[in-house]
Amino acid sequence: MTAYEASEWTDFFVASAGASAALAGLVFVAVSINVDRILGSRGLPARALATVMLLLSVVLVSLIGLIPGQSRGTLAAELLAVGLAFAVLILGLTGRSMAGSDRQRAHVFGHWLMVGLGTIPVVLGAVSLLAEAGGGLYWVAAGIVLATTGAVANAWVLLVEILR
Repeated sequence: MTAYEASEWTDFFVASAGASAALAGLVFVAVSINVDRILGSRGLPARALATVMLLLSVVLVSLIGLIPGQSRGTLAAELLAVGLAFAVLILGLTGRSMAGSDRQRAHVFGHWLMVGLGTIPVVLGAVSLLAEAGGGLYWVAAGIVLATTGAVANAWVLLVEILR
């Protein structure tokens, strides 16, 4: 498997699209179960939306990777546009969810780190794919794995931790 040939990543993209779409559905269920508590807590509505957006970004990145016959440059441009758009959106939502937070610095840092690691690698992968150097689609794969991990951690907060 090479870092610059999307056709060799088909199975990975199919699996990540399906898994993240299923997880997005579960996040909607988690939010609907605790909607009153989420709406009553400062920052949690933005966190819930950021969680859904993280998973949607994985779905879209995976679907873009599955488009047949596109050139490397086209794939890179699409990934760059989607990666930047979601990074700005998700990081903005995270800023809104953390505004005025009285949480410990380690918690805030960990949350920012998790969200950043779930968005920025896709952008790096797109740039690397354009340059045909530096890791290419391995960066995108890292972003997908980390975005999924971050979304699951957020879903846990929205489903379980909110009840504490």
